[in-house]
Amino acid sequence: MSDNHADLIVLGAGPGGYACAFRAADLGRNVVMVDPRATLGGVCLNVGCIPSKALLHAAEVIRGARHGDDWGISTGKVSVDLDKLRAKKDDIVAQLTTGLVGLAKRRKVQTIRGTARFDGENSLDIDGDIWTFDQVVIAVGSAPVRLPGWPEDDRIWDSTDALELREVPKNLAIVGGGIIGLEMATVYAALGSTVTVIEFMDQIAPGADAEAVAILRAALEAEGVTIHTGTKVTEVKATKTALTLSCEGGFEGTIKADVVIQAVGRYSNGNLVDPKTAGIEIDDRGVINVDASCRTNVAGIFAIGDVTGNPMLAHRATHQGHVAAEVASGHAAALDTDLIPSVAYTSPELAWAGLTQAQAKDQGIPHKVASFPWAASGRNLASSGGDGLTKLVYCPETHRLLGATIVGRNAGELLAECVLAMEMGATLEDVSLSVHAHPTLSETVGFAAERALGTLTDL
Repeated sequence: MSDNHADLIVLGAGPGGYACAFRAADLGRNVVMVDPRATLGGVCLNVGCIPSKALLHAAEVIRGARHGDDWGISTGKVSVDLDKLRAKKDDIVAQLTTGLVGLAKRRKVQTIRGTARFDGENSLDIDGDIWTFDQVVIAVGSAPVRLPGWPEDDRIWDSTDALELREVPKNLAIVGGGIIGLEMATVYAALGSTVTVIEFMDQIAPGADAEAVAILRAALEAEGVTIHTGTKVTEVKATKTALTLSCEGGFEGTIKADVVIQAVGRYSNGNLVDPKTAGIEIDDRGVINVDASCRTNVAGIFAIGDVTGNPMLAHRATHQGHVAAEVASGHAAALDTDLIPSVAYTSPELAWAGLTQAQAKDQGIPHKVASFPWAASGRNLASSGGDGLTKLVYCPETHRLLGATIVGRNAGELLAECVLAMEMGATLEDVSLSVHAHPTLSETVGFAAERALGTLTDL
């Protein structure tokens, strides 16, 4: 046996990796966690979820100040100190990543900064040092997709570059109208950029409910964001003065920009650990296939998070991390990924889980739909909320909830009630008879259920 031996090695210290390592340590395992970054937390804490939410909060503050006149509150011209904003964002990230170090020490989880690759069925090469193990969990995440054929240019950013907040470009083009692209549009439009979003599919936020997406699109356009859907970028030319995007489809022509953000998705980092050396099956997209208990095809080797494919979301990775730790420690555990919530932290937020109306129709699932417009929500109007909608998809026979979509302020928080309802098999009656405080935005969930039952008195 090698001098470097661990009971359980976790490859990756993102929200899946550290959750797995900490849970396993809590179950009494001797855990080593390996990550190439100088700080723990992976993409999410360092260059993803947390810094983007810090900037989105700043964008909301800016918008609130600009629209204060409607309430008789005047703040004058809003200015942004980019250095202070960047420092604030970085401070929040540092606070969280430093906190993880303390949590690891408290659990006696050994952390190694390094890059690991499988050296055999039961061994890893970590920057030249050979480690053997009893079990391994692969949690090495994903990376932004880079579109082929584009020029190498510092003015072409991926999502990581965009969150560095290097500058606020006068004209910004974002290729990709998914969650990341729309969040960056929300941030940079508030900071003062003229933003154009180009999306290949027929709607932004592909896969989300079309009625809710239309509300989000209208809100973004009202903030000055230009959106071209059904549009393909066929060529990008870089000159000293500008980047020029040639487009065809829904929009035919060229778009000039000072900076372009590529936000066309992420790919799995599975190949980075050379999994085939250990006999682990991996597909041609770099995705490691696992079962509901996060087991790969090799006994004692698990995989979690983005490296196991879609949906590539931090909260899915965290739950998979707990499952892998528990199964590796001899407990029965599994994760059903049908109810993984999705949230775009735009303004307004767009959140959904379970089936959308279109998905239920496409899959031939008997269903009905009920909704409540936020124009009739007292709390929404009193809080200067814009247009919004709470929409429920339910089974017409059992009245069980099958899916929910919410667009409006704090939609991501409100969705939790719907996810719990679906997990618990709640019916429309359960939701409508649960007393919701008044006035709250959460009332819109209860009102939508009441509307389906014909008991609503608020419309």
